[in-house]
Amino acid sequence: MNPRHLQETALRYFQEVARCGSISQAASNLHVATSAISRQISGLEENLGMALFERHARGMNLTAAGELLLAHARRSAMDAERTLHDIAALQGLQTGLIRIASSEGLAAQLLPQCIAQFREKHPGIRFLLDVLPPQRISMLLLSGQIDIGIKFTQTAEKDIKTLFRRDAPVMALAVPGHPVTRTERISLKSLLAHPLALPGPDTTVRQMMDVACSAQNLSLDPVFSSNHMQSLHQFALSGAGVTVSALLSARHLIEQGLLQASFIHERGLLNRQIEVQALAGRRLPSIVRRFLDELLPQLEVDPQALPK
Repeated sequence: MNPRHLQETALRYFQEVARCGSISQAASNLHVATSAISRQISGLEENLGMALFERHARGMNLTAAGELLLAHARRSAMDAERTLHDIAALQGLQTGLIRIASSEGLAAQLLPQCIAQFREKHPGIRFLLDVLPPQRISMLLLSGQIDIGIKFTQTAEKDIKTLFRRDAPVMALAVPGHPVTRTERISLKSLLAHPLALPGPDTTVRQMMDVACSAQNLSLDPVFSSNHMQSLHQFALSGAGVTVSALLSARHLIEQGLLQASFIHERGLLNRQIEVQALAGRRLPSIVRRFLDELLPQLEVDPQALPK
């Protein structure tokens, strides 16, 4: 058997064991015998002269050497994929798959529109969009399973490169004429006097609201909680109460005059950004870069330019 094929097989098996932490689970996922995976892992460790995993009764964890090899394997796979994309582009074969993970607020309206517009010019390009919480987006970026991540964040992250960043403060949203919208800014205490709809605890919005209320010894007791952004917007549209989100997440509703936004006068709720991210050190395929050229201008939003 070709030694190169052996090496590629070994790395593929190694990555799957690293992903699921179990040889038996990796064997099941790859539809091969556990002994085949064990042999390949042992061969890698013998060639490198170092253990790649720490074996425990509950599974396998990467050693420091294993972490380095995993990073190399992922970079190699992504470099190969990028090269194939770029060669296809030189041949005029505009085909390929762009993999995106995004926070829900951007996936409902803005991203589908951008994708549709891009495919009008590049019909051979396919898209995969996963809607995930911020922590999961970071994990997929680091594992090389997506090309770009789009999310709301507060802090920089190791091994992740920021391609675009803009302020995205948490805003109060209500129907026109609601007391919350009568001023450009509303205090957190005043906001909590109204029936409030909030997203789940794994979102940056909810986490920031929790911290801000705790700092002021305020009780946060939403009347409606949901992990579905459109449900929260619909609650506000009914006039039954108020919700909170970034302007980008509700821009289409604000532009149509269905909702109005007010700043929440609390420093902690202003300190949030929207970021477009990629894996540090990775050169994105040309078709992904071309999509970003069209997407990034759409992420610019001026609160002063929106209807009052």
